[in-house]
Amino acid sequence: MQTLTTVAALTDILEGLRHNGRTIGLVPTMGALHQGHLSLIKRCVAENDCCVASVFVNPTQFNDPKDLETYPRTPEADALMLEEAGCDYLFMPSVEEVYPTPDTRQFSFGALETVMEGAYRPGHFNGVAQVVSRLFELVKPHKAYFGEKDFQQLAIIRAMVAQLGMNIDIVACPIIRETDGLAMSSRNKRLTPKQREKAPLIADILVKSRTFARENSVEATIRYVSERLRPEDGFKLDYMAIVDGRTLQAVEDWAETDYIVGCVAVYCGPVRLIDNIVYKHAD
Repeated sequence: MQTLTTVAALTDILEGLRHNGRTIGLVPTMGALHQGHLSLIKRCVAENDCCVASVFVNPTQFNDPKDLETYPRTPEADALMLEEAGCDYLFMPSVEEVYPTPDTRQFSFGALETVMEGAYRPGHFNGVAQVVSRLFELVKPHKAYFGEKDFQQLAIIRAMVAQLGMNIDIVACPIIRETDGLAMSSRNKRLTPKQREKAPLIADILVKSRTFARENSVEATIRYVSERLRPEDGFKLDYMAIVDGRTLQAVEDWAETDYIVGCVAVYCGPVRLIDNIVYKHAD
């Protein structure tokens, strides 16, 4: 694996690959890698001639400066994991390389960005669109890989690609979980041992809510999840939303659409975790 830190070096190598007809896959990350990221890398390696991974903690998508400051950074370990997973090129640029001038672009994603994460993290998705579109411009991948844990982000990126007329296949990959069910996340590293012991309750409650939902209303299912993520267990719920999997708009009845997803954001101590579960999906 070759590590590249400048746009010039990245462009020089990838232009040569494209000239020779090689297909390029991209896995954008913010580092602090875990097996969830590596599942994306392995799929990218399997489906493309060349796998590029980016490690870049993007400042424009953090609405809380403290969150940016405390976001885990493990560049040496990340590089080793990527190499072992078969990645060909690691792009690890500075902020100045990605944003030689301030990115003042303002994206509009309509109703997609006003719900769930968008309501609680103003400006977050504009920052995501800025950095992902910039990476797409630099790498020009044929395919780009994202995890379904960030369900709303996937919808935003697909909308961005359509808006900008980019010919890139966005590949959604399943959530990878720890053996106890906790969705893998770089933020898990910030959990204390006691918080880490409690955190799998989030996934456990979501799984049980799917059984509950078979005989109960959407409203009752939201209440079921919300009441079980209790402050006395160290949780503080931001939201539990049950939405159309395509539009991300709230549904009131299970018969409204053939694709329904439950999305949750909850603090476990000071660490904000997200997860989701599919209640209904047409095969």
